Amino acid sequence: MKKQNLFSILLLVCSFTFVGCSDDDDSTSDAMDDSTIAEIVIESENYSSLEAALIKADLVTTLSGDTEYTVFAPDNDAFAEFLSDNGFNSLEDVPTDVLKQVLLNHVIQGEVESDEISTGYVTNLAVEETSQANLSMYLDTSNGVTINGEVAVVNADIDAENGVIHAVDKVIALPTVVTFATADPNFSILVNALTREDSFSYVSTLSTPAGSSPAPFTVFAPTNDAFADLLAELEVSDLSDIDTETLAATLNMHVIAGANVRAEDLTSGDVTTLGGDVTINESNATITDANGRVSTVIVTNVQATNGVVHAIDKVILPAL
Repeated sequence: MKKQNLFSILLLVCSFTFVGCSDDDDSTSDAMDDSTIAEIVIESENYSSLEAALIKADLVTTLSGDTEYTVFAPDNDAFAEFLSDNGFNSLEDVPTDVLKQVLLNHVIQGEVESDEISTGYVTNLAVEETSQANLSMYLDTSNGVTINGEVAVVNADIDAENGVIHAVDKVIALPTVVTFATADPNFSILVNALTREDSFSYVSTLSTPAGSSPAPFTVFAPTNDAFADLLAELEVSDLSDIDTETLAATLNMHVIAGANVRAEDLTSGDVTTLGGDVTINESNATITDANGRVSTVIVTNVQATNGVVHAIDKVILPAL
């Protein structure tokens, strides 16, 4: 009988303890829901560097309003790594205009919970300098959530009154056209071509920052399927079977230098690439090379800081 009474008392105590903890958790969650994104950042010691950056870039008000945003938030360690990697001693050394764009590169319009994220491209609030078009971001959900092939979400769905925060392990660097080629697995064969030992430093050239010649670039990027079709067409089994001169001439056909030509700016007629002229047909989004081969643009306006990428379904060849 005594054992039964003792068991009943313990059960009652445990029940009260469980309910009490549950209420505390709900209160904490409700408190977070009642705070804006800016308030959550300011109240967290782990985000003191992000707070300082938002203040310097005058973005606190933006993240304190009624408009909903999704913010990928780097912690203090991530900012320390960013400063070290870029040769800055402190946030004060980062030019304010650059810092603002870096921060906006972490912000998406609207509230996107982690279970709503899918693999593909989205736009954020940062902009390309000449066109003022919003920059793109490549999200990969094959193993958690990875951003631009380099940054991982480590704590998702921190709900705020005006959106949601996803904590990330690094500062998301402002992307170049190379960023998207390397991040998107659909371009892995293109990357192999660009990085082949005899490929004339294409990666270095296509990483040229905005404002420096020959940037900006417009890149027509063939997918892996496009390259597979090319190998079959040339009756070779591997990219390495294509000689250096032919590969270089072929890659040149896919790049317009000195222009950030978005899909809405493509007009019918001849366009000069690094390798020669191609013919654009804006009505059906096709590119015809000197051999009469037709490529279709299947993804448009992947916007980087130093240019724009359009995915195509067939490799463009120089005159044969």
